[in-house]
Amino acid sequence: MVGRVLGGIATSLLFSAFESWLVAEHFKRGFDQQWLSLTFSKAVFLGNGLVAILAGLFGNLLVDTLNLGPVSPFDAASIFLAIGMAVILSSWTENYGDPSENKDLLTQFKGAAVAIASDEKIALLGAIQSLFEGSMYTFVFLWTPALSPNDEDIPHGFIFATFMLASMLGSSIASRLLASNSTRVEIYMQIVFVISSASLLLPLLTNFLVTPSKVKGGGITFAGCLQLLGFCTFEACVGIFWPSIMKMRSQYIPEEARSTIMNFFRIPLNIFVCIVLYNVNAFPITIMFGMCSIFLFVASILQRRLAAIGDKSNRRLGHDEGKRC
Repeated sequence: MVGRVLGGIATSLLFSAFESWLVAEHFKRGFDQQWLSLTFSKAVFLGNGLVAILAGLFGNLLVDTLNLGPVSPFDAASIFLAIGMAVILSSWTENYGDPSENKDLLTQFKGAAVAIASDEKIALLGAIQSLFEGSMYTFVFLWTPALSPNDEDIPHGFIFATFMLASMLGSSIASRLLASNSTRVEIYMQIVFVISSASLLLPLLTNFLVTPSKVKGGGITFAGCLQLLGFCTFEACVGIFWPSIMKMRSQYIPEEARSTIMNFFRIPLNIFVCIVLYNVNAFPITIMFGMCSIFLFVASILQRRLAAIGDKSNRRLGHDEGKRC
């Protein structure tokens, strides 16, 4: 329990502090704002993709080849975390923010709540993030029993590496989309959410269209192969999602409250995941995937609303600039 509490703190820092530091450092050095998109894409490609593939293969080696047990990848992870800590301590400059604006924790959360309530774009962005990440974390817990409902012998490490390869492909697609001046992130993300919704609906469809096997053990079934294809598609959408949501956060979330607002978004996300996992045995696994599919489709609707508000703001800004001229 203590480990999970510390893990929750670490996860919140992982998904807010690094991005906030990067954005602040980027503008402090006077770099072009457009370069952020490229940086985010490379971070997902190399970090969430390439490194994760190597981690999956290495974990598979520790468990299956060296027979060090299922806990060995966690023990190995602590070594790499220590290396990362040493690199950050020795080469990163600290970002203390503006000392004149130091606020206590309650004041920061009040300011974040006011910003979310007063700006519909921030509220929509938070809802979209919570819906997608909630579905993604639910998928993390469900993909193993979905692919091996009868205790089929599946290579978990290699399948994870395949997922990360699909995520790398998605981040490569995102880098091209973000670099294009003709494609707005708010527009193409609507399509990404619809595709991800359809991919997580596949377990429910295969349950009706393919006769489920009752044989215990063996290799992955035909239905499992179809679901694996859908899961790889979803992971490709995850690869597109990360740099794209980072780009939108850099546009819509104010710099002075970025970390606080981003952690504020994680509160409903964690509540959602806890409710799903607490009731995981109360519903069939296909129903869980169907629920995630619905949430992703709702995210596409909210993304459409965000795009419409962005278009309205751009037109108003263009009109004001025209009047000044």
